[in-house]
Amino acid sequence: MFFLKELPTRQMIRGYAEQYPSADVDSVEQALKMMRQASLLVRRLETYFSHHGISQQRFLILIVLDREPERTSLLASEIAERVDVSRPVMTRTLRSLVDEHLITLSADTSDKRAKQVSLTEKGKTFLAEILPGYFSEIDKFMKESAP
Repeated sequence: MFFLKELPTRQMIRGYAEQYPSADVDSVEQALKMMRQASLLVRRLETYFSHHGISQQRFLILIVLDREPERTSLLASEIAERVDVSRPVMTRTLRSLVDEHLITLSADTSDKRAKQVSLTEKGKTFLAEILPGYFSEIDKFMKESAP
C-alpha cells in the first residue's frame, strides 16, 4: 500500500527531476496520484471485506474460482499463480476457506499430490451476497474520485 497522505508538490518533483534526469515530472506526479488512489480503494475494500468476515486474499480466491464458469474446479497451484501468493500462504488460506465450508479440496485424478479446489454452494451463496456491495463500494469510490 501507499501510505503517503500528502503527495509531493509538482515543484518538489521538479527539484528531484533536476537532480535525477530520468525522473519525468508528469510521469512521477501521475504515478504518485494513482498509487494514492489505489491505496484508498484497497483500504475501503478491506474495510468492506472485514465487515463480512473475509480478507481480500480469501475473496480473491473465491472470485478466481467463480470466474471460471466452464470449469468446476482449479488446481491449487493455478489459483496461487493467479492470486500471486506463495504456496504456504495459499495452503493456509485454502485451509481456512475449507474450514468455513466455502470451498472443497480433492485429490487431482492425474496427480495425487495436486489438489483440485471447488466452490461449495455456501461459497457461491456467500459471493452472491457480498458482490453487490463490493461493486457498490467501487462505484461510490470512482464517483467520489472523479475530477
